[in-house]
Amino acid sequence: MSEKKATRVAYGEALVELGKENDKIVVLDADLASATMTGTFRKAFPDRHFELGIAEANMVTVANGMSTMGLIPFASTFAVFAGRCYEQIRNSVCYPHNNVKFAFTHAGLTVGEDGGSHQAIEDIALMRVLPGMTVICPADANEALKAVKAAVEIDGPVYLRLARLPTAVFEDMPFTVGKGHVMREGKDGVIFTYGTMVEVSLDAAKLLSEKGMEVAVVNMATIKPLDEAIVKEYAAKCGKVFTVEEHNVIGGLGDAVAGVLAGTGTFVFKKIGVEDRFGQSGKPMDVLREYGLCADQVAEKILAAK
Repeated sequence: MSEKKATRVAYGEALVELGKENDKIVVLDADLASATMTGTFRKAFPDRHFELGIAEANMVTVANGMSTMGLIPFASTFAVFAGRCYEQIRNSVCYPHNNVKFAFTHAGLTVGEDGGSHQAIEDIALMRVLPGMTVICPADANEALKAVKAAVEIDGPVYLRLARLPTAVFEDMPFTVGKGHVMREGKDGVIFTYGTMVEVSLDAAKLLSEKGMEVAVVNMATIKPLDEAIVKEYAAKCGKVFTVEEHNVIGGLGDAVAGVLAGTGTFVFKKIGVEDRFGQSGKPMDVLREYGLCADQVAEKILAAK
């Protein structure tokens, strides 16, 4: 787990790999190809990459039209700009359930110095509420590759949430859409998490183990459809339930897990994430610390939960 690689980089590499196998894959970008890493695909397949400029709504509409022609379009921009084209995602793509893939990068707080205006902490809430939308946030580069491949096989809209920050690459793990994956076993509590926070949660679990608390860590890479069975199983097994996410605590994984557990038993339950405020400028790890999302801070919050 010494290697570090951003999921956005793996996304660009996956597009090229899949593009060689499937000539129906086309890629659209909104003036950010060098940042979203779709530029990698552009170099390999210049005739299948379309630069739409700073016009995200138009990008989504063009991608939607391509999908009706039997193509498989991947539309990319920064996650924060999902709001600019939300009406088109809702009405043009999701309402008729068309086959467009949205791979939006630079999600969460770890964009760093770009600050609160570019730190998407509400994108999962926006996307998971749309009927028929699959929402996936891979934990590492290997899972990102598998998620992109899985997205191609899904007949309908998919939202892939990708990170700017290079993070740990784990040993190869299974990935199935709609299934959680247990990264660490434990009996005294369970952390449900995804994306960049998987590494943080595993580090927090190690710190907790040193204090005599054994906490399971479950990677919920698919946020919709959620693996309800694994949520219920580990909640019943562990009694204390925690969600950790680089997203607003409103509308994200925490609310999804809470919805599954409501009325099913008595649990200690705590959502750990961005406490209903915007981000701010700073080095990625400094920003995470400001928002209480470093491993030691997560461990402290779990220990304090009653």
